[in-house]
Amino acid sequence: MKPTFEQAQLHLQVYELRREARLRQARDWFFKNYHVETTDDAMRIAAPGSDNGAFAGMVMGYWEQACALVDYGLLNEDLFFETSGEFYGVWEQVKNVVPQFRERFGDKEIFSHLESVSKRFEHWKEQRAPGSLAAMRKMRQQMMQQTAKSAAA
Repeated sequence: MKPTFEQAQLHLQVYELRREARLRQARDWFFKNYHVETTDDAMRIAAPGSDNGAFAGMVMGYWEQACALVDYGLLNEDLFFETSGEFYGVWEQVKNVVPQFRERFGDKEIFSHLESVSKRFEHWKEQRAPGSLAAMRKMRQQMMQQTAKSAAA
């Protein structure tokens, strides 16, 4: 379905927020550094109250809110999927630890919008570009391995 004028305006506002300097810095840090498998990893890498914790919270919070706008129909899903793939990269980095977060904090809704929109995106993407998500995951794994090698050197 074609986006409404109001949805397009909100979409542009959401995009404009991504350009804020501190959030840009947080996004850059997140993709380079937030590689976690457990909540203990998350607390070590981005402890609450630390700058890194603030960065992680900004990125995850931003995309959770943007995905909530999609879930509630305020943003057009197709337009969001066509132009905003970064949320899915965030989901890929946190999805393994989300169940642990939910258990640790006793909140089954933590990142529920990011999760639901990401699952719909997977289906949407596979319909339009079969195999592209597998290729993206492979590339991400290679990048993480290269980063680990560089850090060890």
